[in-house]
Amino acid sequence: MSADKRPIRLFGVPMDLGQKRRGVDMGPSALRYAGLQARLERLGYTVSDGGNIYAPVVEEIDDDPIDGTAHNANSIVRVCRDVYERARRSMQDGDVIVFLGGDHSISLGTVSAAAEACNRVGVLWVDAHADYNTPFTTPSGNVHGMVVASLTGLCPPELQVTPRVLEAAQFAMVGTRDLDAEERVNLARSEIFVRTMRNIDENGMAQTMKEVLAHFRDCDALHVSFDMDSLDPQVARGVGTPVPGGLTYREAHLLMELLADDGRVRSLDIVEINPMLDDDNRTAKVAVELAASLFGLRIL
Repeated sequence: MSADKRPIRLFGVPMDLGQKRRGVDMGPSALRYAGLQARLERLGYTVSDGGNIYAPVVEEIDDDPIDGTAHNANSIVRVCRDVYERARRSMQDGDVIVFLGGDHSISLGTVSAAAEACNRVGVLWVDAHADYNTPFTTPSGNVHGMVVASLTGLCPPELQVTPRVLEAAQFAMVGTRDLDAEERVNLARSEIFVRTMRNIDENGMAQTMKEVLAHFRDCDALHVSFDMDSLDPQVARGVGTPVPGGLTYREAHLLMELLADDGRVRSLDIVEINPMLDDDNRTAKVAVELAASLFGLRIL
């Protein structure tokens, strides 16, 4: 292993409580079956698998509601506190952490850990959705659509893993294309840096990422939260909430390659893979290929 390659540690978080469509709890197994660890090891990394962090299935829980509507919120936050503790310790040991979801609500814990372990972290949210609803604006009550709002202090304390709140300016979103009505208004008023699919269509991914990385110029580390529904369904059909008009295969790889060139990524979420909706585990295989690009795979 070369001296500049930090050890990588994998954690699975097989949780599907943040939304109603079952199957994303099988995402960690799909990624392991697709050969994620072996792929990263071939790039010269030392990779260890920390196993799965326990998450109950919906049939096990009986949550009391919080203010507004946020289904299964108490159980989700309990899981994410475990994620936070495990991740924070590993990151403080110097490991790069890859979190295998599960739905996007796991990022309540992963981003909180990255914020604790780093001086100032920038969070790149690659997603068809902004996840900027609150229990009072959500049309669905799904917590996976409230994560960024919670991390920036817009949700009730019951939806926060730690008291620490990130600044909206610590976030950048890429690939956004599906917003709820009130969410759209609140996002436009926020200081979150957003590059929608229209921006990518007009300017290309290289320019988009140049702007994103300039936005993060004052950050000492980056956390990448990659929802596989950011990709167009023709590329990745096995996701919980597919939305047409997403990133192409090459756009996604270029995004990862430019992050690799930047060198500040210390943690990664891969979320919302649903093998039940997939064909021959293709979406997990694409995710493994993208992770390889993030960790330094080069064409030449």
